[in-house]
Amino acid sequence: MIAFLTQNLGTIAVGAVVAAVIAAIVVGLVRDRRSGKSSCASCGGCDACGKAGCGR
Repeated sequence: MIAFLTQNLGTIAVGAVVAAVIAAIVVGLVRDRRSGKSSCASCGGCDACGKAGCGR
């Protein structure tokens, strides 16, 4: 098991960094959505708002 980890340490590290970046993006999107900041909130009532269900 230790041999596997040492041989693949670079791949594991890069995978962990990519997973952390994706998690940070998702958390940011969820926080923005909950606080009312979304791309749909400032569109001025375009056709996409009716389809997205943002209430405009």
